[in-house]
Amino acid sequence: QLPTGLYKKVLVILHDSILPYMNEPTLMIDFLTVAYGIGGAISLLALNGLFILIHQHNLEYPDFYKKLYSLLDPSIYHVKYRARFFHLADLFLSSSHLPAYLVAAFIKRLSRLALTAPPEALLMVIPFICNLFRRHPACKVLVHRPNGPEDMSEDPYIMEEEEPSKSRALESCLWEIQSLQNHYHPDVANAAAVLNQSLSEMEDDISGLLELSAYELFDKEVKKNPADVPLEFEQIRGLFGKKNDILAEHFTLD
Repeated sequence: QLPTGLYKKVLVILHDSILPYMNEPTLMIDFLTVAYGIGGAISLLALNGLFILIHQHNLEYPDFYKKLYSLLDPSIYHVKYRARFFHLADLFLSSSHLPAYLVAAFIKRLSRLALTAPPEALLMVIPFICNLFRRHPACKVLVHRPNGPEDMSEDPYIMEEEEPSKSRALESCLWEIQSLQNHYHPDVANAAAVLNQSLSEMEDDISGLLELSAYELFDKEVKKNPADVPLEFEQIRGLFGKKNDILAEHFTLD
């Protein structure tokens, strides 16, 4: 058992400063699986080490995707390890052999949590979801279900269900992304509107969006050259030069 602070410090450097120099990296399997089960930021940080063991040392983790699915909670868009998590989630969900129900559950849960996410996270997760649709065309039923939100009296998706196969995600539709098309931030609304058209075959590169911050978004908006905004429909000519102006009716200048 390690204190939480020490756990985080170890897990941050484990994948590149410890595992590559061990003669038997598989000795860390128990440590990483226990850390992965703790939850919160510690589970997110354990993903790096687990990825190396799964990818390079043939580690089999039967409930890996179920646990990864359970890590998706409202804090996922706010933690400072967000970029690391979504980079690894992108790798874990890249296989075309994953069942459609599993990918649909991830898409639906990410979309539901996106309703309360900050704009900088939305500009990353919407292209992330679009990439999942490109890799798994069977999930496009979530977007192209005829009269989806209109014909459903309630969403069949079960948000509280921990088992992706029982979440009924494939029976649902992405009304959440449709809602984001009316987002107050124009960039988010435009990004969400992409799903109204046919997606291109080329995946979006999200690497530059993983570290996007609120400061960068604000800085970008401040540096924009504002267009000239007309304040009046009719051009003013003199102090009382506007037609049907109440001042012009009652006052004149001599």
